[in-house]
Amino acid sequence: MARQFASLDHISGGRAAWNVVTSANDFAARNFGHAKLAPHAERYARAREYVDVAKQLWDSWEDDAFVRDRASGLFFDPAKQHPVHDEGAHFKVDGALNIARAPQGHPVIIQAGASDTGKDFAAETAEVVFASNASIPRAKAFYDDLKGRMPAYGRHPDSLKVLTGLPLVVAETDAEARDIYQSLQELIDPVVGRMRLGMDLELDLSDLPLDEPIPEYLIPRAANLHKAYFDRIVEMIRTEKLTLRQLYMRYERGNTTLCGSVKTVADQMQALLEAGAADGFMLNFPVLPAGLEVFVAKVVPELQRRGIFRTDYTGATLRDHLGLARPSSRHVGPEAHAAG
Repeated sequence: MARQFASLDHISGGRAAWNVVTSANDFAARNFGHAKLAPHAERYARAREYVDVAKQLWDSWEDDAFVRDRASGLFFDPAKQHPVHDEGAHFKVDGALNIARAPQGHPVIIQAGASDTGKDFAAETAEVVFASNASIPRAKAFYDDLKGRMPAYGRHPDSLKVLTGLPLVVAETDAEARDIYQSLQELIDPVVGRMRLGMDLELDLSDLPLDEPIPEYLIPRAANLHKAYFDRIVEMIRTEKLTLRQLYMRYERGNTTLCGSVKTVADQMQALLEAGAADGFMLNFPVLPAGLEVFVAKVVPELQRRGIFRTDYTGATLRDHLGLARPSSRHVGPEAHAAG
């Protein structure tokens, strides 16, 4: 995996990112020979070790290790190779990566955990976090909680960017955007609706009537997969008393689609930024490429006019675009000096 991401970073000129996912359904477990996923805490313990070993491998060569000196016949400087000798609870790695250090040093590390364990993992290792909070108060609480955990791991809050998930339908008017959204939701096949909802609720909904509420006694006591999504569904069941059909038409995995005019969409994005509830956005469009084209043509100029979106780029890599520093090698940077 470390080699593949380093290769991708070289090929793309420093545009690679790795979304570190601890897996959230048993389909993935069965695909790799297990009956079901390991418990939540165990998955995060394994992920923490996995990320640490990957970073060691990315640092197994210094940036200028490959001298390629034809005259002397020296391909690389042996003093700048740092083989990994790591044996932990889950992995055993011995040797150096067989590819030069990536243009970004390390590909950008992305995570999306919303549980306490997930937030601690992100505070320790992530550089971008995908958030899914529909309201500004919730988004602000998540943002402050996550960044408040970072000093315990010796990290500055600015070294992590929180991107709020923002599904969008943009039209000439708010009413037109809502009509487009509703017409799309009505196309959801009941089989798909049940499956999507049941996967995050960790419950088989295939035999339940569509136009009645989900009985509360069937709901699992706790989530082992996606805690944030599970909690949101349970909240909707208990507070809104929706039928199964209404629930799968409303449920959007933690987010709520923002339907509106250019002004409405720009106002909401600006409000999230000014409230200190987000550093940026992960945009989702129900129809591509049309949804993206409308956003770029109409919303981006409005955001630029307001001074909250760039008009030019100051760098070439994904790190540059996100405002993230390039990590120095642990063998030559501040980490090496601290160890010394």
